[in-house]
Amino acid sequence: MKIAIVGAGAAGIIAAITAKRENKNLNIDIFDVNNGIGKKILASGNGRCNISNIDCRVENYIGENPSFCSYALKQFDFKAFEKFCKSIGLLLDIKEDGKVYPLSNEAKSVVRLLENTLESLGVNLILNEKVVDIEKQDEKFSIKTEENEFKEYDKILISSGLGAAPQLKATEDGMNIACKFGHSFNMTYPSLVGLQTSFEYASKVQGVKKESQVSLFIDGQKENEIFGDVLFTKYGVSGFAILDISQYAVYPLSLYQDVQISINLFPKQNRNEVLGMIETLFKSLPNQNACELLTGIISNKLAPVIFEMNNIDKDLKAKDINAKQIRAIVNSLINLRMKVTDTQGFKHAEASGGGIRTDEVDSKTYESKKCKGLYLAGEVLDIVGNRGGYNLQFAWASGYLAGKSLVN
Repeated sequence: MKIAIVGAGAAGIIAAITAKRENKNLNIDIFDVNNGIGKKILASGNGRCNISNIDCRVENYIGENPSFCSYALKQFDFKAFEKFCKSIGLLLDIKEDGKVYPLSNEAKSVVRLLENTLESLGVNLILNEKVVDIEKQDEKFSIKTEENEFKEYDKILISSGLGAAPQLKATEDGMNIACKFGHSFNMTYPSLVGLQTSFEYASKVQGVKKESQVSLFIDGQKENEIFGDVLFTKYGVSGFAILDISQYAVYPLSLYQDVQISINLFPKQNRNEVLGMIETLFKSLPNQNACELLTGIISNKLAPVIFEMNNIDKDLKAKDINAKQIRAIVNSLINLRMKVTDTQGFKHAEASGGGIRTDEVDSKTYESKKCKGLYLAGEVLDIVGNRGGYNLQFAWASGYLAGKSLVN
C-alpha cells in the first residue's frame, strides 16, 4: 500500500512512524515545502521545545467542538507519548507546572531523533516540494507539486497545518485542498498572539513587563480573566497573559465586536491594600516628588504615564496629592483599560484557530467523512490548544491515531 503525508510537522511525522511500525511493508512519502522536517517543532518554546503537557484535557482546547479531541487525548495520553519518546531515544524533562521539554533542552535534538527514526524505518522524505493540488481517480490519489506529479497513492494524510508563522512557509493550502473534497471550514485566525491596542501611551511604556491579572471584556461583558506576565510594546501588549487571553479575544474581534482588556498591575492585593500602600508612601515622604515616589512600586516609565493619564502634575510633591487624585492613581493601577484594535497577525502567532470542521472527520480514525482514504490531523482541524504544550500534544495524538488508521 502506498501512502502520502502532506506536511512534515508533529502530526505527519508521528503518523508516518506509527504506520510504518505497524506495517513495515508500507510505502510512505512525506511531502514538505521546507528543506527539513519539524520546522514548527524547532521554533516551539523559543527553541527549547515545549513538546507536551502532562495534563491535557478537553478544557485546554478551543474550537467549534473541543470535545472532538477527547478520544485522541485519552488514547494517546502523556504516558503513551512518553513511551513513544523513549522508543526513539528521547528523554523528557517534566516541569512543576506540567510543561514538558526534552531533557536536552534543545528542539534540534527532538527533530534529529525523529528524522533518524523516519530514516531507519525507510520513510521517504520529499522536501522542498510545495503541494498545490491533490486529485482522486478510481480510488487512487495523485499529488501535484509546483514541479512534479506523484501518483498511485491509496491513502493521503493532510497534516500541513494552517497559516501561523508564514516565515516558516506555513499556509492554508492543505485546508483549501481538503475543501475540494467536500470539506468546509470555520474562519481561521491567529491564536496565542500579541494584541494591538488604542492605548495612546504605548510608545512611552514600551518594554515594561509586569506580572498582572488581565480581564477580557466583549461588548462590555467580562468574559475571561488570566494571570501572568504582561509586556507593554510599541503596538500594544504581549507577554504570556496576553497570548493566553488572545485565544478568547481574536474571534470576537474578527466579528467587529467591542473587545477591551483591563490590566490589574497589583493582582495579589485588593483595592484598599493598594490605596493604603500609596497613602503610606506619600505620607512618609511628604516633601518628595510624588511621581518619583511612585516609581518605588511601579516602573519609572509607567509612573509618569499614570500621572499624565489622570491629568496630575508630575512635579507635585507627595503632600500636595489629594485623596481624589490618589484614588484615580489606584484605579489606573488596578484597572488599566484599553481597547483591542487588532492582533500582530499570523506572522507573530504561535498557532492558528479555526480550520476544517471537526464534525466532518472521524474522531477515532481521523479519516474524512467526505472522502474515503483522505485523512486530516493536527492544526489543519478546527482545534487549537492553550499555551503550554497543548497544541503539540494534540498534533502527536491526532497524528498517532491517523497513523494507526492508515495501515488498515
